[in-house]
Amino acid sequence: MHRHRKLLPGLLALLIVVGATAADLPADEMGFEKAGDPLAGWGGSPPETIARDTETVLAGHGSARIRRDAASSGHFTAVSRALDADFGGRTIELRGFLRTADVTGWAGLWMRQDGDEGVLEFDNMQRRNVTGTTDWAEYAVALPLDPGARRIHIGFLMSGEGTTWADSLRVLVDGRPLDQAPGRERTVLDRDTEFDDSSSVPLLFTLTADQADHVALLGRVWGFLKYHHPAVASGEFHWDYELFRILPRVLDAADLPACQAALVRWIDRIGLPPVCEICPEYPDQAHLVAPVGWLHDEDLLGADLAARLQAVYESRAAGFEQFYVSQSVNVGNPIFQHESDRPRGRLPDAGYRILAVMRYWNMIEYWFPYRDLADQPWPQVLREALPRVVGAWDRDQYQLEMMALIARVRDTHANLWSAQDLRPPRGDAAWPVVFRMVEGRPTVVAFSDPDAGPGCGFEIGDAVLACDGQLFDELAAAWAPYYCASNRTILLRDIARTLPRGPAGPGNVTVERAGRTLELSVERVAGLEPPRLPHDRPGDTFQLLSPEVAYIKLSSVAIADVPSYIARAQGTRGLVVDIRNYPSEFMVFSLAPQLLDEPTEFARFTAGDLANPGVFRFGPPVALQPAEPGYPGQVAILVDESSISQAEYTAMAMRCGPRAVVVGSTTAGADGNVSRIALPGGLSTIISGIGVFYPDNTPTQQVGILPDIEAWPTVAGIKAGRDEVLEAAIRHLLGVEADEAAIAAMARRPAD
Repeated sequence: MHRHRKLLPGLLALLIVVGATAADLPADEMGFEKAGDPLAGWGGSPPETIARDTETVLAGHGSARIRRDAASSGHFTAVSRALDADFGGRTIELRGFLRTADVTGWAGLWMRQDGDEGVLEFDNMQRRNVTGTTDWAEYAVALPLDPGARRIHIGFLMSGEGTTWADSLRVLVDGRPLDQAPGRERTVLDRDTEFDDSSSVPLLFTLTADQADHVALLGRVWGFLKYHHPAVASGEFHWDYELFRILPRVLDAADLPACQAALVRWIDRIGLPPVCEICPEYPDQAHLVAPVGWLHDEDLLGADLAARLQAVYESRAAGFEQFYVSQSVNVGNPIFQHESDRPRGRLPDAGYRILAVMRYWNMIEYWFPYRDLADQPWPQVLREALPRVVGAWDRDQYQLEMMALIARVRDTHANLWSAQDLRPPRGDAAWPVVFRMVEGRPTVVAFSDPDAGPGCGFEIGDAVLACDGQLFDELAAAWAPYYCASNRTILLRDIARTLPRGPAGPGNVTVERAGRTLELSVERVAGLEPPRLPHDRPGDTFQLLSPEVAYIKLSSVAIADVPSYIARAQGTRGLVVDIRNYPSEFMVFSLAPQLLDEPTEFARFTAGDLANPGVFRFGPPVALQPAEPGYPGQVAILVDESSISQAEYTAMAMRCGPRAVVVGSTTAGADGNVSRIALPGGLSTIISGIGVFYPDNTPTQQVGILPDIEAWPTVAGIKAGRDEVLEAAIRHLLGVEADEAAIAAMARRPAD
């Protein structure tokens, strides 16, 4: 279940641009007292919506104002400025006063931390739902101060139409003014700069079989020491650069004993740790045990290297903070800190490409809660990936090989999000249609361009058999290695979504229409990107389908409106909660309690152990408490392949209601708060950072949320404008006496 970072991807992307151009100001010049156009020392976009206001003011002589109307460009306006993160501390907080008038979207303060590896922390107050008209009120956003932060971007924003004012903004570090914050502590990353520009590994595009074996062994040893050796794990060594120092010796090793000897000398130079004074206790019970059995494999390691690694493991220290990894407060998903993504914008040299594989592989080995679900033994994946990534001849191929490595973890969260345009099919144009897997084939379910779509050649309900002469099943098999999906349903979902993409111009496609096979030539529209549409009903968030059936969709739900939703649903026999989407707000503890009669446990999490890397243990069950006003009727929760992460977690919570059932088809099977990973070359990916299970330890990852009542769309239903999943839900809610014609009428999709 995503946290704040996935609330508004488009907003986050725009703020990256805006923040990068914001002016730097001394810490004591935080107000809006200086006249300027639009605001002295502050940046923002679109600029015509921003001004300094001298009439609506809380304190002093000026405030900052955002004013938007129907003609304003974009969907929101953000005011911003940037600070160098040249200070220390544990928590950074932006406080300030906001006032709103007729805001149709929402307003909020926002803050973002950037490091060498990109965005580290972000919050924008979206969930607090500041909307409508409000008087001056103080708000705050607080984030843990990431040790890797280099820039802090702050400001306020507003989406939709209306007016928002901000005044008296200030930044606090550990509760004190910014100018009283302690200085930033210099780390080994600041002191050791030898390989900032190059790994100094000779030009290399091919690994021999022996070299691949030796480098794979180095990767396992390097990662083990990174998280276990007290001197390394506490940050005494720039561990990326130590890799570059030992790598040439491993590449030059004549045979396995020579490689083992080189690693022994390397460890001796680093030094074996003293016997730990506070030794970590290994848990009696764990969901996943530490992957350290190989430390006793003398065929792989040799006696001397095995002895040294075992000594490191026995002497690993407890009670200190790991330098390269920490855990988020109250959740426990890993935070991979002090990891650089340089060099950006070009093909990293061979040493950095090897580093990319080793870094990612070891993060999965020790910090991925679902590593036991990888598609093959994880050490084998390391050995196979190294020569492929080293052999990448340009930046695009490097990214594709890393994409293929990431796909091996089978976690839909874990795509290479920084390079999605490289994933096949490639092209800067698309057919003006939306495909969805229906009855096992990609089927046209909507037009993505209202102007170019109708009349383009496709019709709603067309099922694709082949593209440009190649069968869809063959295309899916060829593209599958580059799609990171938790299960095959999601793999085909994502391939179908991107199928319209390709080069501008006509494309040949074979479709089945009304039992006939047709050959079409359809023009791809330049600049058109296949959209990802929710599968819920168009229209209002709350809809009364009949006097007996109420409907709520979570794609536009608001926490503040939950009481009114439940009040309007009173008197109906059944309530449909549609989660065939991604919830607009976090509803687990806001709407689910209204469906309960008594306290109910609904989930358990596993989290990693910093003192025992690779170990994952269960925490206590998470429970819901019933809340008023309650809903006494039957409840049907709609899910399908579009339900992912927070949507799945929400479905788990809502099905706890004693009168609730889940209707639809298997969900995405990717749950858990996400953790970001930065990789050389400016690459970025994420993983599910905690394990999510039912209270009885039944898994959800890759399995998804299994429905109580299975229902799918059909080609005939799509052509007729029916919503067959909603029909199945209504049929359940109303019982056997329900009239089928009335059910179909209630469920028929209104015009978009």
